[in-house]
Amino acid sequence: GRSRDLSVAAPASQLKIEPLLPGGAKLPYSLYTRTKLGYVFHKRQMKKARERYPAGHSKTQPTIINGIKIIPVPILLDNYSYVVIDTASNMAVVVDPADPQPVQACLEEEGVALQAVLCTHKHWDHSGGNRALKRRYGSCRVYGNAMDNIPGLTHPLSDKDTIDFGTRLHFRAFYTPGHTVGHVIYLLDGRAIGGPSSLFSGDLVFLSGCGRMFEGNASTMLSSLDTVGSLSDETLLWPGHEYAEDNLLFAAEVEPCNVVREQKLQWVLQQRGQRLCTCPSTLAEEKQYNPFLRCHSQDLHRALGLQQKQDEDWTSYRARVLEELRRRKDIYKDR
Repeated sequence: GRSRDLSVAAPASQLKIEPLLPGGAKLPYSLYTRTKLGYVFHKRQMKKARERYPAGHSKTQPTIINGIKIIPVPILLDNYSYVVIDTASNMAVVVDPADPQPVQACLEEEGVALQAVLCTHKHWDHSGGNRALKRRYGSCRVYGNAMDNIPGLTHPLSDKDTIDFGTRLHFRAFYTPGHTVGHVIYLLDGRAIGGPSSLFSGDLVFLSGCGRMFEGNASTMLSSLDTVGSLSDETLLWPGHEYAEDNLLFAAEVEPCNVVREQKLQWVLQQRGQRLCTCPSTLAEEKQYNPFLRCHSQDLHRALGLQQKQDEDWTSYRARVLEELRRRKDIYKDR
């Protein structure tokens, strides 16, 4: 397609977690993340998704920001990997390549050399292609947090580490636990390219949503979401899944009078009716309709029927709001 030019909850130990995994099947969480069975399951889901969506689950188009090309690659049933290219040097990095096949096809079509994999977390639907790409591209580095046992990891990251490729691709990693114990998000600095920054958020933040708290409590997740909330409003959001429609329908239940959310929902329904990708949104938009970034909002508190207790500090109260939101989302849809 044509490119767009933009130049200018409770701890896991207390939960009986049987997540809805790619393809709608259920597998106990510990088996999915900690055993070879999880990888076997992932390979089966990958095969099913390729058969069901030979060209990918959604139609995507590149976004170009002053010579930096961001290509969403639809993989599995609703995931996105992202190929980020500096067109001046033909240098590329890829975020969360769960299925190496469509990622490699994209790299070959663009005629670029893969420098690195930036992996947000260990779940196979984000990390499943790391080793295959590392084998295919010998000098390819794999970045991620060592606490998350990232497949093929070569370069462990800590909070706020910077990763530079050439003179124009400057990333900063932020440690954002909650979904997993070692979850990381990656911010591509827009200053070096004279445009907005881009946030690759994995399973921390989606369009109008956030990830499940598999390995952290609400306080941990709130701190990670506050990291996102502190970034510039112009930042483009590139999430790990196509969950926009479902998330906005849930947001309508908890904030029915939010006009901005209703406008975004109508746009998303139009996009998804044509199987078009809904990425990116901006953080300015998300702060207006994403309930998980609005735990401070009195409108949301009223809608949830929550009030701050007399002896409760503001942060603890917001964590309680987040916990209630996530509880309702888990009931609303097993995701």
